[in-house]
Amino acid sequence: MLRAISHLPAHHGRGAPLDTITLAHDERRLRRKLLTCAGGTEVMVDFPSTVTLDHDGALELDNGRVIAIVAAPELLYAIHASSTAHLVRLAWHIGNRHTSAQLEEGRILIKRDHVLKTMLEGLGAAVADVTEPFFAEHGAYHSHGDTGHALLAR
Repeated sequence: MLRAISHLPAHHGRGAPLDTITLAHDERRLRRKLLTCAGGTEVMVDFPSTVTLDHDGALELDNGRVIAIVAAPELLYAIHASSTAHLVRLAWHIGNRHTSAQLEEGRILIKRDHVLKTMLEGLGAAVADVTEPFFAEHGAYHSHGDTGHALLAR
């Protein structure tokens, strides 16, 4: 079995990958895990501390090859507001519920949750179903995997 010895940032330039692994947001945050890639390659990840794997980054293997990392499309809500101040208010309500969010200039992305959708629509938000990779950042005070305790700007 191959072992990952490090993680490489996006656009690392280390050449063609041996294989590719597609991971959801919470799966890209890891310390120790056995991964099975699209082509069947098994890779053991055992880093000294938790890392967040970048979309278009890679795992560097003990044989010098790399495994490409792709962010998986996820079922999300795109939340739009009537103004910047309204969007900030919506972000506060999302954060108050300890929900991971991807904050952008004109929208917020969260994982689909019908209770949150109802709350946000009640606050005047326009909420649309989207399917795309999710890049919510992990909280500054958490070194473990995604527990829904993050709300940071992307």
